[in-house]
Amino acid sequence: MVDIIKAGTQHIPLIQEVAQKTWPTTFGHILSKVQISYMLEMMYSTPSLEKQMGPKNHIFILAMEGARTLGFASFETNHQHSDKTKIHKIYILPEAQGKGVGKALIQYIGGEALKSNNGSLVLNVNRYNEAALRFYHRSGFVTVAEENIPIGQGYWMEDFVLEFKL
Repeated sequence: MVDIIKAGTQHIPLIQEVAQKTWPTTFGHILSKVQISYMLEMMYSTPSLEKQMGPKNHIFILAMEGARTLGFASFETNHQHSDKTKIHKIYILPEAQGKGVGKALIQYIGGEALKSNNGSLVLNVNRYNEAALRFYHRSGFVTVAEENIPIGQGYWMEDFVLEFKL
């Protein structure tokens, strides 16, 4: 059974551990090792995560099986003053994929979105991450846009924007 708990700054090492274990598998065939290292530092350094949890008001949650962390997600209700909840991150350990962990995280976020009177969930996914795209489409998300987002050092995030109506 998977339990979903809210994460705080004391959980940053757990989030970093999952990110370090999932990113090479998730993006190794899409991005260079140098870009993966750059993005992990940019998004998952302790100061970056503290900023996301603090001033940026991103809510982090952990999927737990007993004392073991299986994955995490972060989200923001009323994203950019809208009635949408933005899922900023969702990563599941490779060995825990296919066991309903992602669905449990999305269901939790959907419940929080409804509490904030948000009518949909939105997220960005790398256009070349076919496994993630299949998962989200099977889960009811639809592709609504494309974005190319510069992230520094000449790197870009080439994403689809997906939406799920609650």
